[in-house]
Amino acid sequence: MISDARHAHPTVSVRRLCELHAVSRSWYLRQRNRAVIDQDQRLATDIEAVVLKWNGYGYRRVTRELARSGQSINHKRVLRVMREHRLLCRPKRRYQRTTDSTHSEKRFPNLLPQVIPTQPDQVWQADLTYVRVKQGFVYLACVLDSFTREIVGWSMSKFIDADLSLAALNNALAARNPAPGLLHHSDQGVQYASRLYIARLRAMGITPSMSRRGNPYDNARMESFYKTLKTEEVDLQDYADLDDAQRHVNHFIGKLYNQERLHSSLGYVPPAEFAARYHPA
Repeated sequence: MISDARHAHPTVSVRRLCELHAVSRSWYLRQRNRAVIDQDQRLATDIEAVVLKWNGYGYRRVTRELARSGQSINHKRVLRVMREHRLLCRPKRRYQRTTDSTHSEKRFPNLLPQVIPTQPDQVWQADLTYVRVKQGFVYLACVLDSFTREIVGWSMSKFIDADLSLAALNNALAARNPAPGLLHHSDQGVQYASRLYIARLRAMGITPSMSRRGNPYDNARMESFYKTLKTEEVDLQDYADLDDAQRHVNHFIGKLYNQERLHSSLGYVPPAEFAARYHPA
């Protein structure tokens, strides 16, 4: 087989190459096309390994993941191969209401637009979501660091109440021990407006902030994380019960999302790796 002379002699025409090697043009093109197909097949295998682990990865994030493993490949080629081999992700969507803002507890103004974090533990965002199990639903509360996109605390329960959100907050406080002055942003749900929850924030010197009613875009980073969680973990599983869901979700958040999954807004590095740049050694 002729070696790929396009790289060795970029100005040499196909016709001249065929004359140099005494082969027909059709034979040469068949061999070249076969080499391209073989290369694409090897690339498709590598891409498939990435998307099997990260179901929600699009072609740009796949390209970055391959680059981190030493493969320098143009994102347009990755997109073409993913299309040809049907490796582009197709997210599922499900819905279960988790926010009850019809309560008499105090609401707080939206302070999030006024604060631009420049390091970890300046702004935390909190929210709740549901997780489907065989007998119905269980619930997950998470606290996200707005600067690093890291999930710094989370908890799961059969009940969607203030105890659930408070458990996630306490886990975040124990893990990070933030200095007073941190901003805590959530929706207006009763779980976050409860006197017990607000008292815990006040005791730690944390300022509460809440989204406008019926406006999920005010807490968009939490919404984005939950979309990732559902697409790449929850919607791919058939959890038996709360314990089963906890095992999987704990692994996804603590190991895969925080430590391994590439985040586009962080320059395609995992949240924990990005956060490490700002923590003392």
